[in-house]
Amino acid sequence: MPETRSLVVDGDEIVFDEWTSANAGGVGTDWLLVHGIGMGRVVFRDLAERLAAAPGNGRIVAIDQPGFGDSPDPQRARTMAETGDLLAAFVVEARLSGAIIVGHSMGTQVVAEAVRRHPQLTDKVVLIAPTANESERSARMQAWRMLQDLAGESPKVLAIGMWQYAKAGPLWFVKKLRLMLAHAIEDVLPRVSAQALVLRGETDRVCPHDWCQRVADLLTRGELREIPDRGHEAMIKNAAPAAALLLEFASRRRV
Repeated sequence: MPETRSLVVDGDEIVFDEWTSANAGGVGTDWLLVHGIGMGRVVFRDLAERLAAAPGNGRIVAIDQPGFGDSPDPQRARTMAETGDLLAAFVVEARLSGAIIVGHSMGTQVVAEAVRRHPQLTDKVVLIAPTANESERSARMQAWRMLQDLAGESPKVLAIGMWQYAKAGPLWFVKKLRLMLAHAIEDVLPRVSAQALVLRGETDRVCPHDWCQRVADLLTRGELREIPDRGHEAMIKNAAPAAALLLEFASRRRV
């Protein structure tokens, strides 16, 4: 079971869960997991437990961004770049420098900004279901694609989504959505120097293949891998395929 803690960073409280790998006694590769809009650290529970059970890993930390999950509402709504700065400050406070940083959905935008603006944080990142597709960057299109993606989704994914969206509340969600859609991740990616793994569920309607390939191509050291039989959630229903790809990526020599 993880230990739940919190840190106050730049005036905002960030709640997080931390697992320590029993195999390495807390010494090894550290991981930082950053959720997407409307979600919280709970979406990473299965993935985090699989990483903690794997040999060679150290600390696995999954955060609730301010205003999501159990983290209180922030003092103000931050842009993606400002949220990246907040994440970078959290990395320092939590002593996670060098951790592989994983973002999902909107979390990919935060992670990209964090490592662009603070390249010393890490030399490896994972971008799962990167948003937002530049050809469909509107609230209407994103909502429509998400509805298409959720059609036929598992009860587990639907239940977690409804619970987390309800906790965030509509007003904060809309504020953050506007900032998310105003952000052009394609302008940030070429300035990310870290090795980057881009992951996509092969049936993801929110992040189509061509868009995710463009994301990988824009990165200086990026590659795209796809997970069969997964949509935008990618690692919530069953994290085993995503965990295997993350562990393979972590095992590569850092260049």
